[in-house]
Amino acid sequence: MQENQQAPQQEQEVHDRIRQQIAENPVLLYMKGSPKLPSCGFSAQASQALMSCGKPFAYVDILQNPDIRAELPKIANWPTFPQLWISGELVGGCDIILEMFQQGELQPMVEEAAPEQPEG
Repeated sequence: MQENQQAPQQEQEVHDRIRQQIAENPVLLYMKGSPKLPSCGFSAQASQALMSCGKPFAYVDILQNPDIRAELPKIANWPTFPQLWISGELVGGCDIILEMFQQGELQPMVEEAAPEQPEG
């Protein structure tokens, strides 16, 4: 019985952590691997499109964070990864990211949301 009572508590902590990540990072990609070493083709394409926007973005490697991998789809109501969040809103997965990038819609969104990097 004890374990069952722990689960909602842990789930809540993970949800809080995800919400905090989304709130603190104006451009955030949940992906498999990292932008330099993606672990799946979809994550590779999504991070490549984001990097092409030329602005800094945060990422979370869901393979290193199985709790986030399990809980984020419930919060986002989006079953797959990668997931791109801009200004606290779910933009979508790989297909949407690439389509928006090709149509020139992603760049202005990223530019508007991304913090200006201090020089030097």
